[in-house]
Amino acid sequence: MDFSQPVVKGTLLRRYKRFLADIRLENGEETTVHCANPGAMAGLTDPGLPVICSTSPNLSRKLPLSLEMVRLASGWVGINTSLPNKLVAEALVTGAIAPLAHYGSIRPEFAYGTNSRVDFLLTGAGLPDCYVEVKNVHFSRIDGLAEFPDSPTARGAKHLRELAAVAKVGHRAVMLYVVQRADCASLSLAPDFDPDYVTAFKDAAREGVETLAYDCHLSGKGIMLRAALPFVAP
Repeated sequence: MDFSQPVVKGTLLRRYKRFLADIRLENGEETTVHCANPGAMAGLTDPGLPVICSTSPNLSRKLPLSLEMVRLASGWVGINTSLPNKLVAEALVTGAIAPLAHYGSIRPEFAYGTNSRVDFLLTGAGLPDCYVEVKNVHFSRIDGLAEFPDSPTARGAKHLRELAAVAKVGHRAVMLYVVQRADCASLSLAPDFDPDYVTAFKDAAREGVETLAYDCHLSGKGIMLRAALPFVAP
């Protein structure tokens, strides 16, 4: 997915109040940008890190810039948690996610379960309905290993229970993790951050919920899914 507007480069000064960050632009100007990430962003908030921001075409928006990527020594890391669904939607249309490429119909935000919406419902002739939930991953504390989550996520555990319920009655259910970085060779879970999520994950796996993980190619032009990653059970 290419950025639709020119990007702006700068240096991170601070991230605060969950959805705000201050940056210094290349011309020396300091400004506040929107940070579309409610999580802890562990390891990605150090002052001085290079950043890339996208520009909103909405001229009336209070904060026209949105933080998209932070650069570590190992490369760019995407932090926008709203982006993975767009990346997956694009990849589903092009057939880039091989285990899901045979479905002809893609329905986003499909209502199911208990007051829930699954990110994508895939259907196709002769195939079981496939419920796909997408999660953003950007956390890594061990070289080459991405981990999820980086903070407690009761909502994430609920999504696993909802997937387990549809798998139990014969549908296909998939938890798809989008790792917005290219420096990790595998994905695992972080029980020290959220043991309840890990328990829900193991329960869901026993009911037949599948796990897929893909990393991303990131550049100043945009972000796209790159390749499947192996999942390492916790």
